[in-house]
Amino acid sequence: MKFNNWIYTTFLGLALSLAGLQEGIAQEKYFRAIGTPHNPKVQVSWNRYHSNIAFEEIMKNMAKSHPDIVKLESIGKSYQGRDIWVLTITDFKAGKAEDKPAIWIDGNIHSNEIQGTEFVLYTAWYLSEMYGDLDFITQLLKDKTFYLAPTINPDAHDNFIYEPNTLNSPRSGMINMDDDGDGVIGEDGFDDFNKDGHITMMIRKSPTGRYVKDQLDPRKLVMVAPDQKGEYEMLGFEGMDNDGDGSVNEDAIGYYDPNRDWAWNWQPDYVQRGAWKYPFSVPENRVVMEFVMKHPNIAAAQSYHNYGGMILRGPGAEEDLGTYNQTDIRIYDAIGKKGEEFMPGYKYLVVYKDLYSVFGGQLDWFYGGRGIFTYSNELMTSYLYFHQNAGRGNQDEQMKVDTYLTFGDAFVDWKEFDHPQYGKIEVGGFKKNFGRLHPGFLLETDGHRNAAFTILHAYHTPKLSVMDVKEEDLGGGMKAVTATIYNERLIPTHSSQDLKYKIERPDFVTISGAKVLAGFVVENEDFKKYAEQKVNPEKIAVDNIPGMGAVKVRWIVSGGGNYSITVDSAKGGKASWKKQ
Repeated sequence: MKFNNWIYTTFLGLALSLAGLQEGIAQEKYFRAIGTPHNPKVQVSWNRYHSNIAFEEIMKNMAKSHPDIVKLESIGKSYQGRDIWVLTITDFKAGKAEDKPAIWIDGNIHSNEIQGTEFVLYTAWYLSEMYGDLDFITQLLKDKTFYLAPTINPDAHDNFIYEPNTLNSPRSGMINMDDDGDGVIGEDGFDDFNKDGHITMMIRKSPTGRYVKDQLDPRKLVMVAPDQKGEYEMLGFEGMDNDGDGSVNEDAIGYYDPNRDWAWNWQPDYVQRGAWKYPFSVPENRVVMEFVMKHPNIAAAQSYHNYGGMILRGPGAEEDLGTYNQTDIRIYDAIGKKGEEFMPGYKYLVVYKDLYSVFGGQLDWFYGGRGIFTYSNELMTSYLYFHQNAGRGNQDEQMKVDTYLTFGDAFVDWKEFDHPQYGKIEVGGFKKNFGRLHPGFLLETDGHRNAAFTILHAYHTPKLSVMDVKEEDLGGGMKAVTATIYNERLIPTHSSQDLKYKIERPDFVTISGAKVLAGFVVENEDFKKYAEQKVNPEKIAVDNIPGMGAVKVRWIVSGGGNYSITVDSAKGGKASWKKQ
């Protein structure tokens, strides 16, 4: 019996040892890469684009896997009734989300700009997976709140993916309109002749054509010299005249531009095409506006567009130059120029000066209307291919990319087609998911760099502390208490625009546990200049706590005992100090 027990114990120990060895081998299957979640609870491949149903599943898995730091909610509905989802990411145990300085991050306001969705989603995933593993991220989520909306145009997001489109369409949402003014709505859109899901180009042989096919690469059409005769003419994107008005592809999904719909320096449609009816007539934008209005703790914002490799700030139009105060521009410059350093190929630019005029743009409403420091990044730049500045839409470079990096996956070869109006044509060209969109192998690397930029931006939202509390005995049982309220980050509690229009309430510094006889804002401590607050002196209203700066307050109190000092700022969060 004892012998049998010995055999059983020996084999059990051997089995456990083997199991432990196998577990150890399994643990060694992967070697940690720096800067990346090593064994994420939510497994995601960042080399592809996710449909609405796919990224909704990812977000729900995030909330389920990280319940202490991730909450998911629908903030409203799109035109077609889809949810507009927002992830709130913060350390909820370290304080309420609404009591911390916050950043709003969104993507995909334009429907074909779907990598914005991926970059917002990547940011949320990175924050949630690195919390607890990386001290910087752990502390960041104790201090800050992230509101992340992967798409604020979910209807058109999936339309771009599932329906035949060009690389540029649709730009709007799904509210269909009579673009050509013939009284019929959306009757002449694209026609996918070869049924490949991509709207590519039509060409036709013509005795007056100005193009020839390159002899070395017949995919490429080359314009001949002015004194030479060509062989082909360009007919535009795949399509035909469906309504008999002599035009092709002129009445597809509504022409309106969701990024011309915001209530700051808005201009009507006859001034800037795409503005539609009035500010916030686009339902998805209205949902975002209402969320922002209900969350005054939002001190920073980021939106993602494509294409061009740009870190953009306002103003969108030269007429709005006076809105952007030089004090705030210095803060914009500090963060934007730092972003240039770790985002290869990206340039920090001003919309109206370096791009084009935009009236009623989202970033101008966030800053002009709400006093929120806001950037808009134009994602993807051809510099990422060969580290050369070839320029947007450079055909030679694109062909080179397709030859050496995507191995023919980006181009639809020319094929003949009998067109009902043009006769014999050829259809081919670059696919809708090439050019403006990242190839899969570039998605994660550029997504991480852009996430790093928004994390930098969020880091520099205010962080307040109460420091250098001093007491001065005034005699007669009275004393003066002076406290310094310090902002450890670049962004002030109130931007210049906020102060100009009194958008947000003042910051309040309150002393409790002492009988307050008088309260002051210290204007100059050395020369003893004080501004008295005669009403409610225990709760001093401070106009602003500047970035990397401080304000001082002073109370005259009577009596002894311990007391506490608290700071309450809408955009700066809360801070406290207690006498021990």
